[in-house]
Amino acid sequence: MTAIDGSAAAVTGAASGIGRALALELAARGCDLALADRDEAGLHAVAAEIAKSHPRKVTTHRVDVAEPAQIAYYAQAAATAHPGLNIVINNAGVALLGQFTEIDQAQMDWLFNINFWGVVHSSRAFLPHLARQSEAHIVNLSSIFGIVAPPGQSAYAAAKFAVRGFSEALRHELQMAKSPVRLSVVHPGGVLTNITRNSRTGSGVTDNARRVQSIERFDAIAKTTPQAAALRIIKGIENNEPRILIGNDARFMDILQRLRPATYWAPLQRRLEKMARKTATARK
Repeated sequence: MTAIDGSAAAVTGAASGIGRALALELAARGCDLALADRDEAGLHAVAAEIAKSHPRKVTTHRVDVAEPAQIAYYAQAAATAHPGLNIVINNAGVALLGQFTEIDQAQMDWLFNINFWGVVHSSRAFLPHLARQSEAHIVNLSSIFGIVAPPGQSAYAAAKFAVRGFSEALRHELQMAKSPVRLSVVHPGGVLTNITRNSRTGSGVTDNARRVQSIERFDAIAKTTPQAAALRIIKGIENNEPRILIGNDARFMDILQRLRPATYWAPLQRRLEKMARKTATARK
């Protein structure tokens, strides 16, 4: 297991959502932090919140994970500030609404540069430092859409499936090499963050009502709080879990995909629509 107390962690996407919750929960458990995000104001707010109640060493780093050079500089700066840094959580991610024919190549490249290549470049940049620690852990955020692939999420699902494949192969390589570095891949279900509200829309999507409906449906089925997601990830790190599923919805979809690998979408769509209707009725 990788102990949290006394460790130091690098967390991307730390200004909001799951990343922010991870920063707060890790600090509460005695972990120093190198927090990264494009949102400098958000990073400083998280660091200030930690300083109020937890005497931990926290450094903040403005990083665009779509830029390999910025990731390399971040890894160097984080390791210099925290020589014992032994946990890296690749959490930063974005969303893109639209079917494949409604998304242009530049938009797909934008998403992949953040959601997939950001994970790859960060893993590469931090791995030499982690390999020198007595125990270390990489945590890569995939998604339940790295297990099932709904329509309208072709770019996002492709990137999250790629994160899953990369992470599993890298974990096996680390095991074969008897490396001290462990690796977990995380598959959250619906977590109450702003990722859908902050999503971009495909260049071919002309109906804004679809975006509104997408946000409403996400809010209706997203039952897990960022704090609960963070606690589950921390538990997975401590127990060295190779795959971390977050939420009952993620566990259900994982089982359904195993039972019906080529035909899971029809029953899954019916279930999701039923949940959305039930939530909408309860709010009236």
